[in-house]
Amino acid sequence: MLNPSTRRNPSVFAGLTSAPIHAPAYVTVEQRPEFIRLPKPGQRDPYFSLSRSYWNLLVLPCAINGFKAPIKSISLRRPGTKYGVRLVSFASALAYFQKLEQASEAAAVAEDEVAS
Repeated sequence: MLNPSTRRNPSVFAGLTSAPIHAPAYVTVEQRPEFIRLPKPGQRDPYFSLSRSYWNLLVLPCAINGFKAPIKSISLRRPGTKYGVRLVSFASALAYFQKLEQASEAAAVAEDEVAS
């Protein structure tokens, strides 16, 4: 609370303002993991929103991908155990999806050229 002498003297408030303060935006650096774990069954991963079954088509050799997995992954399993953990290389997944995006854009440009 202000004392009576400062209320009458406006020079006390000469360097102050009632304008809102604008702080610079907080810049965050996006950290990407080196590996991501496959999501639990019935859930989707937080980075690409893909299901576990779709990830399996991309990281395991099968007939759909010509028995050559397009995304690198590793399986961690202790000797003598039945189950382990599959980790997907984030950089490999990102590169694969970017390659798909470029191919899609190239196909759209070619389609536009044929149509005109």
